[in-house]
Amino acid sequence: MQFSKLIGQEEMKSQLVKMVTGNHLSHALLFLGKEGTGGLSLARAFAQYIVCERVHPQEKKPDMFGSALFNTPPAASVFLSDSCGECAACKKAAALIHPDIHFSFPVISKKSDKPVSADYITEFRNFITDHPYANAFDWLQFIGAENRQGNINVHECNEIIKNINLKSFESRYKVLIIWMPEALGNNGNKLLKVLEEPPPDTLILMVAENQASILMTILSRTQLIRIPSLRSDDIQRALEEKGIDGIKAKKIANISGGNFHEALALLEHADDDWELTLRDWLNAILKTGPSAQVKWIDEIAKTGREKQKQFLKYFTHLLEHAIRINALGIELAAATESGSTTDFAVRLNKICSLEQQEAIVKEMDAATYYIERNANAKLLFHALTIRLYHIISNKTLILVN
Repeated sequence: MQFSKLIGQEEMKSQLVKMVTGNHLSHALLFLGKEGTGGLSLARAFAQYIVCERVHPQEKKPDMFGSALFNTPPAASVFLSDSCGECAACKKAAALIHPDIHFSFPVISKKSDKPVSADYITEFRNFITDHPYANAFDWLQFIGAENRQGNINVHECNEIIKNINLKSFESRYKVLIIWMPEALGNNGNKLLKVLEEPPPDTLILMVAENQASILMTILSRTQLIRIPSLRSDDIQRALEEKGIDGIKAKKIANISGGNFHEALALLEHADDDWELTLRDWLNAILKTGPSAQVKWIDEIAKTGREKQKQFLKYFTHLLEHAIRINALGIELAAATESGSTTDFAVRLNKICSLEQQEAIVKEMDAATYYIERNANAKLLFHALTIRLYHIISNKTLILVN
């Protein structure tokens, strides 16, 4: 994968290239970014840049029969800000088969009692090729984990140490990409020595989403690279390149919160009328009463977890837009939204104060968290309905404090 294939992140690409060209590259980097920001894709592109034969021209190395093992590519006459994508090393790296780029990732005990990443490497190649912005949950479902939790076990740590100490086959550098080091747990202590003193010309790239779940002993031995959320216009452009209508792409990009994985999920439900669903819910809460509330809760509970998450995220986005209208004025705030979204947000401002809107946003975030952890949908939305009634009616805000 080349840097040019990534969505946005221009500053990050430039920073990584400068680390190489300025000889300021640490032997262990930790890419830390939220889901959907492209951390794994960025690590893959960086690894390809490192092994690219035009970025780092190889010397001829005779094999045991005296012939040239590597053909020396022409030395780069100009500075390269991306891998060439054409040399043998780039083609192998793009296909995830370069012998000097190793991958470690969470697995489950399915194929053997001592599962390691190599047992799942074929599935991993297919998965990452088709879903470069997927998350760990998607990967575990892809390999049939169901409710089982994936991890990077002690046997995988031994494999990592063995691979790290091998000589490189083709490139000057060996690169190890560890996806989701949060799954290491205490097993990560086995890697401390290689993180602190790896063999020469070895680069370790870790790609994580949750810093709090990583051992402090690992964090202290890596250089932290924080990956920002994607810009809405970059997500919109990427969606339009997939053939999505500009208005729909803009709406999805604004709601996605800088998360391209979320944008793709929203795209699947782009035809769902969340505005009508939200109107029905608010009318049931404020006007029509308990019977309408029970009916609405029964309907939303049937839609499935992903649709429930998208609905809550839509409501959160609408509330955030209402807050922006209060802060910036309708002309500035409406510049990035559709007319119907702005009209709805203006009406929300009439029934909710800023404090109430902030309280509801907290409730939506909490509900999304519990849905992701398989909470009972009927119970959750019933409790949420009651809490929203009290917040909007301004009977008490102590519920959320």
